[in-house]
Amino acid sequence: MPGKYTITYFPVRGRCEAMRLLLADQGLEWTEDVVTGEIWQKGDLKKSCAFGQLPRFQDGDFMLHQSNAILRHLARNHGLYGQDAREAALLDMVNDGVEDLRVKYGRLIYQNYDDGKAAYIEALPGELRPFENLLAKNNGGKAFIVGKQVSFADYNLLDILHVHLVLAPDCLASFPLLAGYVQRFNAQPLLKAYLESDARKKRPINGNGKQ
Repeated sequence: MPGKYTITYFPVRGRCEAMRLLLADQGLEWTEDVVTGEIWQKGDLKKSCAFGQLPRFQDGDFMLHQSNAILRHLARNHGLYGQDAREAALLDMVNDGVEDLRVKYGRLIYQNYDDGKAAYIEALPGELRPFENLLAKNNGGKAFIVGKQVSFADYNLLDILHVHLVLAPDCLASFPLLAGYVQRFNAQPLLKAYLESDARKKRPINGNGKQ
């Protein structure tokens, strides 16, 4: 039976993959409403979106836009927003850091891939180091990015690390804690099943074929 959640998005991983990781790892069901370029160009769907862009997320009769707002909504509903207000604030901080990196990645992919890839990869250690440092401060980097339980920020961080491991396969070579973090999450049974699913493998990372 399909779940009460519906993701409306283009046929890519993009800004919906972190929420898919969350849903899969939490054993939650969802359906995909795939939007083709032809449908989007008609304009009706765009006009119905709060900010004229996807993703759109439906939770029963509740409709929500903006990928980070969707992640936080799921976090609040499924106990993935830390154990107290301080942890929640730290999770917001981490998630904002992931967003900063995601924006830079998006600019590379869609605006400057051929000319900018080498310089981007050269600068990447400086972008990843803060996450390694934060991980080291929490239980020696052996568990989650904040606190003692998984959070929405973990799934967003995991996704941005996944896409960078495709862009630069050795990017975590100097970051053993982040490398171990990815390995631990990838081995989680429900998450592993999703990562190895045909649906996920067939879904490109980005909409222009560059990764």
